[in-house]
Order: sequence, then structure tokens, then C-alpha cells
Amino acid sequence: MLKAEVVMTSYRTDQVGEQVREEIMSIIRRDLKDPRIGFVSITSVRMSPDLRQARVRVSVLGNPDEKKASIAGLVSARGLIRHELGKRLQNLKFSPELRFEIDPSIEYSVHIAELLKEVLPPASTVDEGEEGTTP
Repeated sequence: MLKAEVVMTSYRTDQVGEQVREEIMSIIRRDLKDPRIGFVSITSVRMSPDLRQARVRVSVLGNPDEKKASIAGLVSARGLIRHELGKRLQNLKFSPELRFEIDPSIEYSVHIAELLKEVLPPASTVDEGEEGTTP
């Protein structure tokens, strides 16, 4: 029975994490006016089992200086974001403590795609023999 409880807890933390992710994105888009925060995307939110802490993984477009500035802007707005989360998430007893970190996965996938373009031959979109024929 302990295993079922762990699965339920994991499901609950995943659900709350997704809800927190959506709300943080909404807060960033609508409420934050910090010019340091550039084009950011929240890729995932990992909640602690007691739902009191959240690791927010952020993907930022731009050079390393812009990334640092965006994270600094998010860290400085952490109190406002947490306050807004408390108002919006009525199903939680506590507003989670937020920890922002860079998620390099999107940047890495773009890098891999560029490497594959260099290595693989270009694919043709239409076969020459089938063009204009209908059954």
C-alpha cells in the first residue's frame, strides 16, 4: 500500500507542478515589467513532496549576458510571483518557495539539429516520378 501512496503523491506533485508552471508563465507575461526579463519560457516545475518548494526550470533565448539578466530579473521578482501564486492557487495551503534555474535542453536540441543539418544530405520533398500523376 505504501507504493500506491507514493504514486499518488507523485501524481499530485506533477499536477500541482504543471498548474504552477502555467500560472508563473501567466504572471511573467501579464504582471512583470522588469526590462531584464527577456524571452523566457518555463519548461518544467518540480515540486517537493510537501509542495512547499518548487524548482522552476527556465529556457531563455539570447546570449549568456541576457540569460543571466533574465534569471536575475526572475529572482528579484520571486516575492511578487510567490504572492500572486498564493492568490491564484486556492487549493494549496502554502505558496511554494521558488528556485529558478536555467534549462539548457532547448538550446541543446537546436545545436543538435544544426549539427544534423551539416551531416545529413538534404531530403527531397516530392519524388520526380510521381509528380502530376493521379490514379
